[in-house]
Amino acid sequence: MKIHIKNGRVIDPKNNIDSKLDVFIAAGKILSLGQIPDGFVANQTIDASNFIVCPGLVDLSARLREPGDEYKATLVSELQAAVAGGVTSLACPPDTDPVLDEPGLVEMLKHRAKQLNLAHVYPLGALTRQLQGKVLSEMGELREAGCVGFSQANIAITDTQVLWRAMEYAATFGFTLFLHAEEPFLAKDGVAHDGEVASRLGLKGIPSAAEALALASILRIAQETGARVHISRLSTAEGVAMIRVAKQQGLNISCDVSANHLHLTEHDIAYFDANCHLKPPLRTQRDKEALSAGLKDGTIDAICSDHTPVDDDAKLAPFAEAELGATGLELLLALTLKWAHQEKVDLLQAIKHVTQASASVLGIPAGELSLNSNADICIFDANEYWKINPSALKSQGKNSPFNGLEIAGKVKVTLVNGQVVYQQN
Repeated sequence: MKIHIKNGRVIDPKNNIDSKLDVFIAAGKILSLGQIPDGFVANQTIDASNFIVCPGLVDLSARLREPGDEYKATLVSELQAAVAGGVTSLACPPDTDPVLDEPGLVEMLKHRAKQLNLAHVYPLGALTRQLQGKVLSEMGELREAGCVGFSQANIAITDTQVLWRAMEYAATFGFTLFLHAEEPFLAKDGVAHDGEVASRLGLKGIPSAAEALALASILRIAQETGARVHISRLSTAEGVAMIRVAKQQGLNISCDVSANHLHLTEHDIAYFDANCHLKPPLRTQRDKEALSAGLKDGTIDAICSDHTPVDDDAKLAPFAEAELGATGLELLLALTLKWAHQEKVDLLQAIKHVTQASASVLGIPAGELSLNSNADICIFDANEYWKINPSALKSQGKNSPFNGLEIAGKVKVTLVNGQVVYQQN
């Protein structure tokens, strides 16, 4: 299949390209940018006039709910949501049912995803058996089965000796650990940021110190062991400052922030909106500004969707009892563009946070439009506004704090391996 994408504005952060260029695709690969190859005859031509052509987005945290929680979402529904949002590669956490701590489960998930011919799925294996934080999983076997890294999802390892051994092992074999920084005893039973809003609403709070204390342990052990660690979903100003110092000291550390935390604060829960019941909790305006500044100065590497589809009934419960999470795959691009517009960040830099930077964290061949690279491409209209309507979302999870918002950035076409897998009707 030969495809010619013409008249588009090509933005490729990996190669520092921001120019009007034609893209030529053959056999699932990028054949040429700008110059038509000799003898090239397209089977399909896509007119990208007034649109932006960029690498397919890479999402660092997207729960697909398979295996085990198909009543919340299915692999089909969530991968359709991914490509509708321009996401062509994604990492899924291991907190499925059963937990992704067996090679057979990882192989089954990858096989199912490959059969669908939608977005590429890169599983994160469980760092400890059953995510119980006691015994290390068989990381070597899980890596051979297709895991790109290892995670505890939202479940902390309370035994620092286990965490130390995990980092030593990971450092020996070059594995990346994806860790969420939250001290479990300080966070116990908390449902919101420990501040004035939570106090006024009578909600049990999670202090910022819960992130800082956990992060201090992680960074210290990483320094001793030399492990490569990625901090998932940073949420506090103090956390940003700690990561900044760690990077200056030469630690092998990266981190991301969820799109939700770039736009929302503790005040957004004021009407007990269960769609704002997230982990980590929405923090203060000061924290939000620090996260944004961290993205701009390179302290924070990437933006993730933290896609967590939830059954409708689970969000109808009172705020403190409602299930955690928000849908986000279809909103990642638009929320990134909204942040860039508000912060006066150019498109090349903004798109880097959801393409090249994310791919680099995962160590996967994605997030770029280099010659001979996989033709995973997102074509979008940066100026088209659309209303976030739950019923129109492809995801089975309709739970978003942004429902009803009009937002710019509409995906027109998504290609995976040189095949059109989504096209706006």
